[in-house]
Amino acid sequence: MPEAHDAQRYDPNNVFARILRGELPSDRVYEDDECIAFRDVDPAAPTHILLIPRRAGPVSTVGLGEQDAGWVGRLVVRAARIAAEQGLAERGYRLVLNAGPDAGQAVPHLHLHILGGGELGPFA
Repeated sequence: MPEAHDAQRYDPNNVFARILRGELPSDRVYEDDECIAFRDVDPAAPTHILLIPRRAGPVSTVGLGEQDAGWVGRLVVRAARIAAEQGLAERGYRLVLNAGPDAGQAVPHLHLHILGGGELGPFA
């Protein structure tokens, strides 16, 4: 099992980094100079969009500090805007940030899930 600090090292060849570089295709629904949003290829809800920053790290919320408050806040605001544009705001949606393998984080690149389009049920 890797040590905790190894899990927080950014892998420049992770799938999201490859999407950002255009090496892998994605069904993009939004992009700007700080982030991109695209449909998840294995959706957990009728609408499942991933919002990822263009920056290389931190890999999860574990590595965030006070200096990150601005861009992380903008990421959440963009997620709300994308949810509204996708027609999710009226009935509701869920924003999820997973941190580490025990939380289900599969890709070591900070990312936010936008889930909606149907009843999601209780959460934890």
